[in-house]
Amino acid sequence: MERGTPVVQLTGITKRFPGLVANDSIDFELRKGEIHALLGENGAGKSTLMNILFGLYQPDEGSIAVNGQKVVIDGAGKAIELGIGMVHQHFKLVQPFTVAENIVLGNEPVKGMSINYKEANERVRFISEQYGLKVDPTVRIQDITVGMQQRVEILKTLYRGADILIFDEPTAVLTVQEIEELIEILRNLAAEGKSIILITHKLKEVMAITDRVTVIRRGKVIRTVETSQTNERQLAELMVGRDVNFTVEKERAKPGEVVLAVDRLRMKDGNGKYTLDGVSFNVRAGEILGIAGVDGNGQSELIQAITGMLKVSGGSVKLKTKDVTNGSPREVALAGVGHIPEDRHKHGLVLDFSVSENMILGSYFKPEFGKGGFIDFKAMDELSDKLVKEFDVRGSGIHAAARSLSGGNQQKTIIARELWKDPDLLIAVQPTRGLDIGAIEYVHKRLVQARNEGKAVLLVSFELDELYALSDRIVVMYEGKLVGEVDASERDDQKLGLLMAGNTGGSEQKTERG
Repeated sequence: MERGTPVVQLTGITKRFPGLVANDSIDFELRKGEIHALLGENGAGKSTLMNILFGLYQPDEGSIAVNGQKVVIDGAGKAIELGIGMVHQHFKLVQPFTVAENIVLGNEPVKGMSINYKEANERVRFISEQYGLKVDPTVRIQDITVGMQQRVEILKTLYRGADILIFDEPTAVLTVQEIEELIEILRNLAAEGKSIILITHKLKEVMAITDRVTVIRRGKVIRTVETSQTNERQLAELMVGRDVNFTVEKERAKPGEVVLAVDRLRMKDGNGKYTLDGVSFNVRAGEILGIAGVDGNGQSELIQAITGMLKVSGGSVKLKTKDVTNGSPREVALAGVGHIPEDRHKHGLVLDFSVSENMILGSYFKPEFGKGGFIDFKAMDELSDKLVKEFDVRGSGIHAAARSLSGGNQQKTIIARELWKDPDLLIAVQPTRGLDIGAIEYVHKRLVQARNEGKAVLLVSFELDELYALSDRIVVMYEGKLVGEVDASERDDQKLGLLMAGNTGGSEQKTERG
């Protein structure tokens, strides 16, 4: 089959869920040898459409053709049979098994009555070299990096004979260097005649690697364009339906007194391994300190230690003059800490409570909201009305359940509540994860405003663009330690990426201590 020939044609695909049309009569075409981005906000219907192509969902209407033949894909097994492979955002690997054992699982080469691991290793090594994946088939999954695990997932699809590969948000958990390496791998695959669909909402990556882009908004295809004929601004506008401001307006910081002083914090996990290993840093009033690092290097434990959700075994946490080490979450909050948590559903909101009830979480016991254990609902609703207007929380009113709001509006609810408390320190963890460009723009503006009003802001993010746009200083975490600090005004992705991978150039750097 010639390069440029359609290998997948989706026609009039419609998928309905209760109260939602996820895909609304979608037409989509993938050509042989191309990298085609499926671009859209969270909840636009990208993953649903690809789950239909991979056989995980059935469409309510519409048809699928693969290599010119109409097909019914009634399960992942049928998709694999048709040469379609999917690399999911969350990898499905058996940790104690080797790379080769994972790749041949369910498809093992046999010799007599036993599995022929020698042949498995050889076949995996051959495919790995053919596509420049550089994976050792004999190492165990638990001993390799996240980026390498992703390569194993890619190898798994190639081993099963996939010519059409779907990647779901593939760069979400990778370092800068791993992203560059993945882009190179995708180019190699396309050069070898593989056809690739990239599900993403990251414009930079779309521009760097794709041939064409199909933009989906609210379940509908807005447009398919040649990447060479467009730019980030135009794609953003197609995604959200309006002009978007990419740059965060902020003046140089004027740091004041030390608000948060973290000194030599230590914490062990259940296996006795240090998840925090002597972490020390300060955050001052009127500055944003960003924490960079690949997910799983102690960032979550650090924030949970500061906010009282986990106990530390050594070191101290001070807010201004008050020692809050191992204080309860309520004690820490009352000492002047606002917290936009990593998981807004688990720690940020009570989803079955109304918007109004969620606005007074952490404050319901204060006298202005009632006495003797009874809540003053009028006072609660008045506050909620005010905050919903000020923070532009859109939904079906303050008495609607929080779960009925979109991700962006849930996040605005949390930010409204935390800023209303007027904290000295605002901790924001992954504050824009899963949000569309419009909501991201709003959240960024509010964080910078908080900093300009003299609050100390501690930001944890896995998005380098976000860290550089918002932070005044950036420190890097690796395996429970702070391994370096960079000036956010002098962008150096290479240096930051090396620090995130644990390469400190020989010695760990000391971060500023006041």
